[in-house]
Amino acid sequence: MLLRQAFAYMLMLGLLLISSPALSAVQLTAESSGLPLNPYIELLEDHSAQLSIADMADPAIQSRFQPANGRASVGQSRNPWWIKVTLQRTADAPSDWWLEVNSVTQLDLRLYLPDEHGAWQARQSGERVSHAEGRDRAFRHMLFKLPTLTQQPLTFYLRTYDPAGNSFPMKVWQLDDLTQQASEENLVLGVVYGIIAALLLYNLFIFLSLRDSAYFWYVLTTAAALLMILSMSGHGFQYLWPNHPVPFWLDRVTLPSLWGLCACRFTQCLMQTRIYVRWAHHLLTFACVCYVIAVVLEGLGQRHSAAWIIALLSLTSIPAALGSALIRWRQGYFPAFLYLCGYGLILGSISLALMRTTGLVQPAAWNAYVFPLSVAAESILFSFALAYRIQTLKQEKAEALEQADREKTARLTQIQSSADELQHAVNLRTSELASANAQLKEREQALQHAAFHDPLTELHNRRFLVERCETALANARRHHETTALLLIDLDHFKPINDKYGHAAGDMMLQSIARRLREHVRAGDTVARLGGDEFAVLVCGQDAEPHAREIAERLLDELAKPVMFGAERLTVSISIGVALFPKHANNFSTLYKAADEMLYKVKLRGRSGFAVYGEEGELSSDTRLHLDVLSVPSGLS
Repeated sequence: MLLRQAFAYMLMLGLLLISSPALSAVQLTAESSGLPLNPYIELLEDHSAQLSIADMADPAIQSRFQPANGRASVGQSRNPWWIKVTLQRTADAPSDWWLEVNSVTQLDLRLYLPDEHGAWQARQSGERVSHAEGRDRAFRHMLFKLPTLTQQPLTFYLRTYDPAGNSFPMKVWQLDDLTQQASEENLVLGVVYGIIAALLLYNLFIFLSLRDSAYFWYVLTTAAALLMILSMSGHGFQYLWPNHPVPFWLDRVTLPSLWGLCACRFTQCLMQTRIYVRWAHHLLTFACVCYVIAVVLEGLGQRHSAAWIIALLSLTSIPAALGSALIRWRQGYFPAFLYLCGYGLILGSISLALMRTTGLVQPAAWNAYVFPLSVAAESILFSFALAYRIQTLKQEKAEALEQADREKTARLTQIQSSADELQHAVNLRTSELASANAQLKEREQALQHAAFHDPLTELHNRRFLVERCETALANARRHHETTALLLIDLDHFKPINDKYGHAAGDMMLQSIARRLREHVRAGDTVARLGGDEFAVLVCGQDAEPHAREIAERLLDELAKPVMFGAERLTVSISIGVALFPKHANNFSTLYKAADEMLYKVKLRGRSGFAVYGEEGELSSDTRLHLDVLSVPSGLS
């Protein structure tokens, strides 16, 4: 029985090889690593969705295959597609090769490889299986180890299915070349992720300070865009949800829908379309409703319909967004120009992504990173818009004063006939102007104070510490002085909040802040970083011994009990100390070194301090030097 099955499989494979002469095998040489396969593959659309790998032995089925002619996408199709690939190596070529399918958001992809017994080995990949299950090596794209190639042709098949857009750009690699290529790509994407994340946090801080709805929707839009970039690059599947199939609320339909919804709402708020561009406001509202419908359809399994809704929305949401920005720009609203520059890039990249999805534009290296780079550029441009927003407040103040002067002149002209009435009007208007100026000045002072101070303890906050530290490091660099950074964390603070309430915790933090100010020099900077974390920045030629003296003094002073009613509240502190330039050359590495020492004190049992380097820690420059020495040169 087994012999008959083996004979049948061999006969099937023989018929398959005989009946598929449409394209010659791809000749892999020693220089073929990274070769795109799409110019050499054949495609078959399975209209019945019933074909199996066994049907590939049928000559009638083989005759239906058509050359792909370089196509790597067939757009939004309800039907599965079969892909036929034939490889053959030359005598000087390696025998081990890897197949990369550069379509990270594919719903269902199956690979069929022949084995030595004439049977087919099936591999399931795509979003319906976990990341590790869908590839032969941890990689952001689908990656498969091909059977050992000989100088005889090897034919294998792929079956791809995704109603939201079938794309299958493929390459063959040597593993070393692929690893080097992946490192370079990850470096570029990492820079993009870092820029977007940093600006996202910055704008989130602005929103928390001003509570402005435009900032709220901008933060959500940028967060959704970052998630979408992670999904499009494959890093989301690889690192954020690697052990399960991609859920519908994180797939290639839902994430663009959430991004589109937030982008439309942000546009409405920033451009004030409800007041100034009502037709655009209605179109953007309609787009928001359609995005919600697309997410619901995707949850119900109607992926094809949901994808088409998103594609067709570009006919309404993009013209509405750009049209409202153009109108507001012509009205003299300068943030609209920044919106056009930033979101024009974004909307253009989205249009390109939709054309890739529908098959109008084929996936290629030049258009793979358009959307991530556009999001990074948009985030930078809108940060400029935030600075302009502050300038707008100053301009509004100047315009208010100018308007007041105009009103004053008009009133003086009207009451020239009565000196008493004129004097009364002048005094009244002067009083109003003084009150307005006082209110504006108080507002500016309050905003400036809130931007650089902690509201509970009245200490400087993290933002002030960063700016002060950068200035101090620059000064220390010029004068060849030392700067010390002490990171202070309260031990056993949470039980106080849990047992006595937040009122007790707030009083303890205020008491700790007061003691910190009392036991440092006037020129030293004390800041609250958040929660129960504080920092002290010590400058001057004696920064190192003074930092040790402060640390020892604070260990005693801050451990003294604080009375909360009849209760004696006590905490201990842990302190990490790092020095410039001994341990670090910039604020981030200095902070990291001090934080490492703080963590080490915590591990030792808390209530103590540690100075970086006393236990053999290496500075950041030394670590970098050792890392460089440990990297293979590639010259051997």
